[in-house]
Amino acid sequence: MNEKPSILQKKGQIFTLLARLLLGGFVIYTGVNKALDPVSFLKLVKQYEVIQNHVLLNSIAAILPWFEIFCGLLLLTGIAIRGTALILMVLLGAFTGLIVNHALSIMTIQAISFCAVKFDCGCGTGEVFVCHKIPENLGLIVLSVWVLFAPSTKPFACGRS
Repeated sequence: MNEKPSILQKKGQIFTLLARLLLGGFVIYTGVNKALDPVSFLKLVKQYEVIQNHVLLNSIAAILPWFEIFCGLLLLTGIAIRGTALILMVLLGAFTGLIVNHALSIMTIQAISFCAVKFDCGCGTGEVFVCHKIPENLGLIVLSVWVLFAPSTKPFACGRS
């Protein structure tokens, strides 16, 4: 059965492709920034004070940027799209939670408003105001969810994978 996709389906396919390219490009960009300076990234990971084990911290600083680049490449090439979108959704959710928690600590220590909190979150984009970073991450999570649950769009390599 060979049915022609409707205009709405074509627009959905195009949006899914754009979401995939935007998400993939963004995680490659941020991953490369971290991979180019793993020592700085390690220091930024330490600031969250979640992991105390030095071997684990060093492993995260060494591996996570390359994993992000790999995930971005998978999205750009159309390989394992849904699994990659799920992984990025979970990572972005966890990172966003860490950012919010750290920002709340800074807010309390410095006695400033939440939106006045600015720090380098380790995301590969430098110092940012937390009230800009959180919506950015939520937008990336929405793109991940879209890519994860978008209907099959084989002409654009967005099919179930």
